[in-house]
Amino acid sequence: MTTTRHECWAVVTPGFEAVAANELGALGLAPQAHEPGGVPFSATADELLRANISLRSVSRVLVRVAEFRARAFHELERLSRAVEWAAFVAPGTHVRLRVTCRKSRLYHSDAVAERVGHAIERAVAGVKAEGIAAAADDDFPADPDAQLFVVRLNHDVCTISADSSGDLLHRRGYRLATAKAPLRETTAAGVLLALGWDGTTPLLDPMCGSGTFAIEAALIARNIAPGIARHFACERWRTMPAGASERIRAAARLGERDGAGVPLLSSDRDAGAIAAATSNAARAGVTADIELRQCALSSVQPPVAPGLMVVNPPYGDRPGDRGALRDLYAQLGNVARATCAGWTVAFLSADRAFERQVGLPFAEVLSFRNGGIPVRVVKATVPSVPRERAPGRPRPA
Repeated sequence: MTTTRHECWAVVTPGFEAVAANELGALGLAPQAHEPGGVPFSATADELLRANISLRSVSRVLVRVAEFRARAFHELERLSRAVEWAAFVAPGTHVRLRVTCRKSRLYHSDAVAERVGHAIERAVAGVKAEGIAAAADDDFPADPDAQLFVVRLNHDVCTISADSSGDLLHRRGYRLATAKAPLRETTAAGVLLALGWDGTTPLLDPMCGSGTFAIEAALIARNIAPGIARHFACERWRTMPAGASERIRAAARLGERDGAGVPLLSSDRDAGAIAAATSNAARAGVTADIELRQCALSSVQPPVAPGLMVVNPPYGDRPGDRGALRDLYAQLGNVARATCAGWTVAFLSADRAFERQVGLPFAEVLSFRNGGIPVRVVKATVPSVPRERAPGRPRPA
């Protein structure tokens, strides 16, 4: 087993830094002080692979390859040639370079990508390097055989990082079928973790769409590593010890549970959504753990034991939707008070006016952007008895 340590960066949707730091700590990987968009940590090659397999809320894991000051292209070329590219790139590999430049003398990202790409092509035989556009949401078309490097020039300091993940980590492999406004797997898992849900209490999603909340909940409850069934870029690196892939996956499977052990209920009024959720749950291997039902919000039947109701409701992007959505949020509150006494109700909120329609005393858990829309995760506890019957309150006239 190698003792070489990598300086790593767990990339997250801004807002989920504390969630990712807690996950890293639970894996025994001491997180450093997090910054917007990520959490730094140190890991051996084995630990790096374990992080990719196990982290639920993280988008990708980057490994720092080099950092140097470059104010001219001849400096960039010379220092780039000194990088040990062969540790991360095998002969014949397709290399992608994503470059951002900020407040630096070298401000042309395409020219930076060209210089760094030439250094890689000179160092490793048969490599073809190309620059790609920096996407706002850190996403781009998947290329499972490519090695991505992220190059950042900030105040003339060039930082080069190798992507250890390959496909973004939300691509667990189970969600081929989607409903309207699908929630990323990493986002759903991160919300559950931020709410403190640990798989020991029931969970209900009455507007489940393609079933992401319930599927991620089943993986948490059964302690199934979200990346157990896929492969990662770092498994091709020269620094990865022989047999590490099999050894780390076997260790992860030893901790899996046979069943969720608590009720996980997903419902939606749309038949297409339930069909999508059913096929996704089957691919994730958690069909037996989730009860899927097509029904209206008013017909949900939660278990008696208190648990978590978690919802990603419509946000009301079009002005004509607001009246119907006010009614929907009010109905959510009515159902919660009538059937979920003692439960925690949480949802993704893009509008405080809609929150007020629910009629519960919500507190903010975290905030982030979902599909470009600013949202807050809010939660409240449903009173154990109807409000008008609470002790010390008179009945309404």
